[in-house]
Amino acid sequence: MDVKRAGSRTPLAEVAAALVDHRGVVIGWSRAAEHLLGRPAAEVVDRSILRLLDEPGATVPGKLPDSGEARLLCGSGEAITVCYRADPLRSHGLWLLQAVAAERATEAAWDEALARALLSQDRIGFILRDTDLRVVRTNLVRDAFAALPLPVGSRLTDVIHPADAASMQAALRGVLETGEPLAAREQRVRSARPPYGEWSLSVSAVRTEDTRGRPTGVAVLFTDATKHWKAERRRELRHRAAAGIGGTLDTSRTAQEIVETLVSGFADVAWVDLADAVLRGDEPPKFFGGGDLRLRRAAVRIAHGPWPPEMLQVGESIPPFPDLPRVRALQEGHTVVVDRATVERGLPGPAHVRLAVPDGGHSMAVAPLWARGLILGVVVAWRTDRTEPFDEEDADLLTEVAAHSALGVDNARRYTREHRAATILQKRLLPQEFTSSPVMETAGAYVPAAGGAEIGGDWFDAIALPSLRTALVVGDVTGHGLYATASMGRLRTAVQTLADLELAPDELLTHLDDLVVRLADEAEPAQRDAVGATCLVAVHDPVEGRCTIAAAGHPPPLLAASNGGVDPVAVRPGPPLGVHGLPFETTTIDVPPGSILALYTDGLLQGYGPDLDRSTRDLADRLAQLRHSEADLSSLARALISGVGTHPLRDDAALLLARTSVLSASSVARWEFPADPQAVASAREVARDKLAEWGLEQHTFVTELIVSELVTNAVRYAGGPVGLRLIHDKALHCEVTDPSNTQPRLRRARTTDEGGRGLFLVAQLCRRWGSRYGQTGKTVWAEQELTV
Repeated sequence: MDVKRAGSRTPLAEVAAALVDHRGVVIGWSRAAEHLLGRPAAEVVDRSILRLLDEPGATVPGKLPDSGEARLLCGSGEAITVCYRADPLRSHGLWLLQAVAAERATEAAWDEALARALLSQDRIGFILRDTDLRVVRTNLVRDAFAALPLPVGSRLTDVIHPADAASMQAALRGVLETGEPLAAREQRVRSARPPYGEWSLSVSAVRTEDTRGRPTGVAVLFTDATKHWKAERRRELRHRAAAGIGGTLDTSRTAQEIVETLVSGFADVAWVDLADAVLRGDEPPKFFGGGDLRLRRAAVRIAHGPWPPEMLQVGESIPPFPDLPRVRALQEGHTVVVDRATVERGLPGPAHVRLAVPDGGHSMAVAPLWARGLILGVVVAWRTDRTEPFDEEDADLLTEVAAHSALGVDNARRYTREHRAATILQKRLLPQEFTSSPVMETAGAYVPAAGGAEIGGDWFDAIALPSLRTALVVGDVTGHGLYATASMGRLRTAVQTLADLELAPDELLTHLDDLVVRLADEAEPAQRDAVGATCLVAVHDPVEGRCTIAAAGHPPPLLAASNGGVDPVAVRPGPPLGVHGLPFETTTIDVPPGSILALYTDGLLQGYGPDLDRSTRDLADRLAQLRHSEADLSSLARALISGVGTHPLRDDAALLLARTSVLSASSVARWEFPADPQAVASAREVARDKLAEWGLEQHTFVTELIVSELVTNAVRYAGGPVGLRLIHDKALHCEVTDPSNTQPRLRRARTTDEGGRGLFLVAQLCRRWGSRYGQTGKTVWAEQELTV
């Protein structure tokens, strides 16, 4: 057999061999021996082997130890130490001596020890692969690696999930082709056949080469980092749950945060079912056992693709469940882990299975949302793509996530309840949204801040006043929440009371300003700076076709004239309510019939941007665009307040629209009389004639009596001139004006009194009566109901 050249020898070619007879004479000399000692065969053969020893007194081979070390003389005169082995041959008296340099023998011993150490490891995996990445040698047959079986001759694709095998093969192929080592690569490994499992390995690999430097395969070392990986995965899930669940006070959104946290780091499919009562903000009922669990699907999540249409959708009710031990375990607060077969056996039939078991699902974990001894709902997780089933550690982890999530759900439930109560309170405190009378139609609208997230103190009101006049009011209390809502209710009640006194808008705001100051004094010291409000009051007179307006720190109304555009009304601004000490002024404008007055709070303007002037112009433009397309006033109000710009509402908003009209001239009659007792008879006469003209003869007696008493009081106590006005609508309104500011007073006359019965008679004959004051004098009015 030919021996390869120096520098390209195989490990076997480095072993020197000599054939020695019983006398110690060399009769055979190998080429490796020539290379080791630098002595050709001609120089050694037929000569004693003792000449090669640098050890005096050595004996013949038969008396040498079978193996050991010896020092040999090289052709250069130097001596080298070799390790040798002497084996007798079957031929008589012949010995085969084999030797290698001592340092090479040491290396071989180390190589053998290293291979033996690697193959005997039970904590470090070792695989030697050939150029086809087949297993040549491995220690994975040991018990410690029995879960990762890779027998000799196998490939990665034979036992590992295809996706994981492809990833690992690509990395090892790179090592084989480039020679670049792979160091501590984190590799996910899932088994492709039972028993299923999932591991995380730290993989390192180097290329192996022959003596010519040609690749012969890949040596792979890895350690099992599964325990650390799972611990890190659990820690990450806990962190995501703490950071991502419960950040909102919306119950449905909190449920969605739960499933988004679980998929896909923990499960492939997840959903949350909540009690119907929890979704409404109430506490769930306490019950035990199967049947109708009163749950509703609140959130769903799947790792890949859309939610399957055959499964329960968000918003659908959970069908009744049989009374199973696992259902009772959930109701007692325990997390349950089961396989698919167990789930299917516990369901009533295939229809329930299709609703409750996702395609490919093989392992399910269910944890209750347990808070304050109540079951708010359940969290359900399935594994479909992951081959590893849920274990006890997974159950403990899901229990932790569910416990944290239950607090978020319960907080959201409580907020829903409180917000619903506040919203109902505010709606009850607000007037009806739509009113209609022969002279005015109104429509109001209100929206909380941020699409319903926070209620506040904005309000609107349309108050019917005597003589067909209407008070239009909008206001905005400082702050949000129940405190602002309660303050709004008090202010609205005060406005209605003051409006019944028929005060002018500026005087009404002055009294309201005093009330806000008192409210601030009653408030706790920390809240006094937050007590305040803005308000705008407009009184419309359909007889005159005019509107008198006063504002307390409030944005101006918009007037959409019937024959023109939409423009802000130039009101004289006053200070916000609560500033105290500064006056309010009125502005009077003509309001043509068919015009629309728009009163609003500044929260509505914020939807159009931070610049209030620009926002007011944008709101006016939008009103101009919609007023012709939305004939119905309520639809117009909803369109204006729901289609607010692009900016979210940071404050709640109120809007009041009023479409005006005027009475025809034929429905109003006016007279003026001197302060003369004869004026009483004249007033009765003109009133009688006007009623006959209106076809109201059946009301003549009562009307004459009312006119007579009111004019008599004016002539007797106030002086002249005395004005009389009759207004004919659905009711008959009688007004007597005099220059006195003395308040008329209803009293019960004694039997012996000659007078004092006039106003008493008026009060008995009419539906209601009262008085109001102008800049000079007063007007006493009486409203008489007309019957057919």
